[in-house]
Amino acid sequence: MNETKSNRRVRRMVACALFAALTAVCSQISVPMPWGIPINLALFAVYMAGAMLGPVWGAASELVYLALAAIGVPVMAGFSGGPAVLFGKTGGYAIGYLLAALIAGWCASAWPRRFGWLALGCVLGCAACYALGTIWFMVLTGMNLVTSLTYCVIPYLPGDAIKIVLAAVLTIQLDKRVPGLAK
Repeated sequence: MNETKSNRRVRRMVACALFAALTAVCSQISVPMPWGIPINLALFAVYMAGAMLGPVWGAASELVYLALAAIGVPVMAGFSGGPAVLFGKTGGYAIGYLLAALIAGWCASAWPRRFGWLALGCVLGCAACYALGTIWFMVLTGMNLVTSLTYCVIPYLPGDAIKIVLAAVLTIQLDKRVPGLAK
C-alpha cells in the first residue's frame, strides 16, 4: 500500500503526541530521592521518541511535553508542572530531553538500526541531557561539579543503563511491527 505524504505527516503527528504522552506517563513512574530529584522513566520515553520518530519528530514530541509542563499541565514527576517547576533546579534535565531525543533520533536515522548503534545514540543523548541539566543545576544551586554529579548523575547511571538497553531492544522489535515510522 502506498502511503500519501499527507497520511505520513498525520501518522507522525499522532506518534509525536503519543510519545509526548508516554513521556508524561513515564515521568510519573518515579522513586523519590532525599535530595529532591526523583528517579523516573522519562528518559526511556525520550530515547524511544528519538529512536522511533527520528530527530525532528522525536524532539518535537519532547517540545510538546515541555510546552504542556510550561503552561501548568501536571506532566512532570510527581504530577507537577508550571514555569516554576520547569525552570527550577531540575528543569535543565527536562529541557535536556530535547537534546536527548534529537541526538538519539539523529543517531538512529544515520547509523544502522542495530542494538549497539541504537544504544550508543541513547548514551550520547543521555550525556547531552546530563551535561545541560548539571550545568543548570549548578548555576541555580551554587553547588560545585562534584556535589552536583553526586546528586544528579551518579545515582541515576545504573537505571539509565537499563533504560538504554530496553529502548534499543524495544526499538528493534517495534521496527518489525511499525516499519518506516521515522522515515
